[in-house]
Amino acid sequence: MGGYQMKNPGETVTRPDIREAAVCGLFCPSCSIFIGTKEDPERLKGAAENLGLPVQEMECAGCRSDKRTGYCRTCKMVQCAAEKGIDFCGACADYPCEELKQFQAVLPHRIELWKSQERIKEVGHEQWYTEMLEHFACPQCGTVNSAYDKVCRKCGITPGCRYVESNQDEIRRRLVEMPRILEEFKAKLKG
Repeated sequence: MGGYQMKNPGETVTRPDIREAAVCGLFCPSCSIFIGTKEDPERLKGAAENLGLPVQEMECAGCRSDKRTGYCRTCKMVQCAAEKGIDFCGACADYPCEELKQFQAVLPHRIELWKSQERIKEVGHEQWYTEMLEHFACPQCGTVNSAYDKVCRKCGITPGCRYVESNQDEIRRRLVEMPRILEEFKAKLKG
């Protein structure tokens, strides 16, 4: 299926691709929509149904790619970074701006944005990308999972990755807010 799997810890199958590293610090291969687009059509279909959108509008090949999901197509941070000539928000004199703070505070997959920005500054996006593959990889089978995969989506081990293990309590807290957030997002898409 997809190429987002670790062979052995520290050994990756894929090369770092900046199109899969969002300016905000999100790691695209660990995004549920990205996973659905690349290798799990049923996951993508479920997400589309939840938002009342056609599957084609949900497809995303990474935050810097030509094929982005609705939210990523209208991302203010991408526009801002392009205007300022920077690759990542952490390189901005206004970091962290109010837009990024609000973005980070909401959903479970955004918990570690500050860590990501700092790590990108320290080691560069290619090394960070490699580290993120490992961070989101199942310790047993190497499959890259999302922040929403409490168990590995391939082999079923719990937790599915170090990200989930490290952030379980905060993920749970943020998931309580998900129904409200989804309704706001649906309204934004329709308005």
